[in-house]
Amino acid sequence: METWRALESEADFVRALADDAVGAALLRTLFGNSPFLTQAALKEPQILRLFAGSGPEEAFRCALSTLHAARAALQDMPLTELKRTLRVAKRRGALAIALADIAGFWPLETITASLSRLAEECLQLAAAALLTQAARAGDFVPADPADPERDSGWIILAMGKLGSIELNYSSDIDLVVLYDEQKSKYTGSDNNQKFSLKLTRELVRIIEERTGDGYAFRTDLRLRPDPGVTQLAMSASAAEGYYESLGQNWERAAMIKARPVAGDIAAGESFLKHLRPFVWRKYLDFAAIQDIHSIKRQIHSHRGGGRIAVAGHNVKLGRGGIREIEFFCQTQQLIWGGRDPDLRMRGTEAALRGLVDAGHVDAQTAEDLAEAYRFLRRVEHRLQMIDDRQIHSLPESDEQLSAFATFLGYPDAGTFSRDFVARLERVQGHYAELFEDAPSLSSGDEEIGGSLVFTGGDDDPETLATIENLGFSNPRTVSQTIRGWHHGRYRATRSTRSRELLTELVPTLIRALGRTAQPDAAFARFDEFLSHLPAGVQIFSLFYSNPNILELVADLMSGSPRIAGHLSRRPALMEALLDQGFSEPPPLLEELEHELASTLALAEHYEAALDRTRRWANDRRFLVAVQLLRGHVDAVEAGRALSDIAEATIAGLLPHVEADFARRHGRIAGTSLAVVALGKLGSRTLSATSDLDLVFVYGDPPADISSDGDRPLTPGHYFNRLTQAVVTALTALTAEGALYDIDTRLRPSGGKGPLACSLTHFRSYQSHNAWTWEHQALTRARLIAGPEPLRKSIGDVVRDVLIRPREAGGLARDIVAMRARMRREHRGDDPWDIKNRKGGLIDLE
Repeated sequence: METWRALESEADFVRALADDAVGAALLRTLFGNSPFLTQAALKEPQILRLFAGSGPEEAFRCALSTLHAARAALQDMPLTELKRTLRVAKRRGALAIALADIAGFWPLETITASLSRLAEECLQLAAAALLTQAARAGDFVPADPADPERDSGWIILAMGKLGSIELNYSSDIDLVVLYDEQKSKYTGSDNNQKFSLKLTRELVRIIEERTGDGYAFRTDLRLRPDPGVTQLAMSASAAEGYYESLGQNWERAAMIKARPVAGDIAAGESFLKHLRPFVWRKYLDFAAIQDIHSIKRQIHSHRGGGRIAVAGHNVKLGRGGIREIEFFCQTQQLIWGGRDPDLRMRGTEAALRGLVDAGHVDAQTAEDLAEAYRFLRRVEHRLQMIDDRQIHSLPESDEQLSAFATFLGYPDAGTFSRDFVARLERVQGHYAELFEDAPSLSSGDEEIGGSLVFTGGDDDPETLATIENLGFSNPRTVSQTIRGWHHGRYRATRSTRSRELLTELVPTLIRALGRTAQPDAAFARFDEFLSHLPAGVQIFSLFYSNPNILELVADLMSGSPRIAGHLSRRPALMEALLDQGFSEPPPLLEELEHELASTLALAEHYEAALDRTRRWANDRRFLVAVQLLRGHVDAVEAGRALSDIAEATIAGLLPHVEADFARRHGRIAGTSLAVVALGKLGSRTLSATSDLDLVFVYGDPPADISSDGDRPLTPGHYFNRLTQAVVTALTALTAEGALYDIDTRLRPSGGKGPLACSLTHFRSYQSHNAWTWEHQALTRARLIAGPEPLRKSIGDVVRDVLIRPREAGGLARDIVAMRARMRREHRGDDPWDIKNRKGGLIDLE
């Protein structure tokens, strides 16, 4: 070392190092395994020299001195020079730390602490530079120009491994940026939020932008509250409000490691102090503990995750990996730390020691996990040293795996593999014991077969692959939507309990929707359903206790947009699907009429009667549709049930329409209105989307009479306007939706005739003027509403028309001509047009 320090030139030093056996081995390790470290050594030979001559501490101090010198000259430093300084310091620091790691001079905690310190001081320099620049522009008044960060109100929190001082060799730095409105010294023309947002964007650009000198650090701000809808910087008070009302347990786990690292450190500490009741809950119910366990149980990594593997295994997320050790600590810290402040440490190994001291983990388990953690972090660092990439998976090919084992110092890949698998199995065993009493997120014995992670602020790649494998064509939309649910963007997911239940349900829900014919459409309709729920706990508890109902809902969301839409508007119908009588035949007409009458008896006014009728009829139609989809009724039974609902609706609503009409126009003594059903309603073969073919007939009134109301009408005007009121009552769109589309073109004279006709006109028209096709329509006629004597009289007219003798040849010619005209009007060769195509329903009818 003394000899190397004495050499005057860098070239002489490098030659001497290459001639030394130990020095040559170090150079071979760098140049033979890591393109990134090779380039760093070529650009920064003085770091190699300091390392070889004075040790890693001096080499690392040299890297930090680059930042310290820039801090002293900050007032006159342009941003371009600042960016270069940050990148040079990062390169020097990364090389010094890698040399200390490869040579075995530093233990893991020194390596991760040095990586963390390097990132922290880079952030502090960048933050100070931006605040200094703002002060020069007159937008900011620092409390101390020499230390512009102090009391600035701009808070930069480190999360993840930077927060716990355990940074990876090539890790993103996870940040949450806030501003304290009470402390901010902003004096510009905008406001604190815009100022802080501008500072934050500039900070990210300065730190991560790639220049000719590379980049300093990749930054990630997606651990902030609800990153899908919030700005990069938010007020501290808004963040507190979010965590107190909508914070999730995984966010509590993330906040264990939170630490102010730049900006206003005191304000950051104050914020975290206010957040302690959120992070460290003194009392946890069973649901909260289940949800904490589910942080882990969402993870079933599909590549090297569901099994112990070597090639391609994810050292961080795979089974037995680093994440399991971290979650082993964090989940128990969340459970016990509310009552035991000694468990509130940020570091993983420190947490293991604390759990042993508190009696929650035995000493051997903690030692096994700590040793595995150090081993796996060493593997992770070597992976990232190769190309300065944030990579966590071992090489796939045998050749690459063998080269990587050599980089770690192993004689061959087999020896490394044995050591690697032994650690994974040890971690997996201890981890499984921790969660052995926690139920699986997957129902039954079937697993998802992949990863389903919706924590954090970004899509998990393995989760996207799992969602796609389950049948979805747009997995990113599914993932982002589910994270929105967890962030409480709907009323149904704003309570802690509802989100905890939802966490349990999501894997089963995704699998159920993925099995449907149209997974993406079904998911979108379920999202709409969720958005309309006034609350979530009751319905999620229902799904949790009755997984078969969740499967049913998935089928409904896929099978029928109309059914899905109605369920979205009326989620209370879920209870009807649980009724023991749901699979039994639909109720008879008399029961339906009584049920609707009881509902309408509660209507306080006419508009309420319209809404109650719609709610009742649409609910009843929904249940029949579900029974049809589930096979509880066949198409013929469903047609009868739907027809009975329509008949009960018309008969039940008609008196209310008449009463409302009579308030303005009175009544006509001795006569009234009747409703004739034709078409599918008449034949009781109604479908979910059928029009109602109706004809309105009124009894012959006495001569020269008008209605007895304040605004009297003659019989013709009276009953036509009353009929229009009936049609409007059945078709108008109210807050409860619509009822039916009405078709009155089968009335005498069709569209040219009045809406309602008298009994005498009806008899005359059918006897002398009606076409053959109009008589065909009468074969389905049923009297469904009106007084019994009038209904009997109309029925007699229909019977007399249908039983009169006809000339067979003329009848056949009329029918053939009519059918030919219909084919001309419905041209096309759509094979699915089962109504109009040859051999279809029209021909059968």
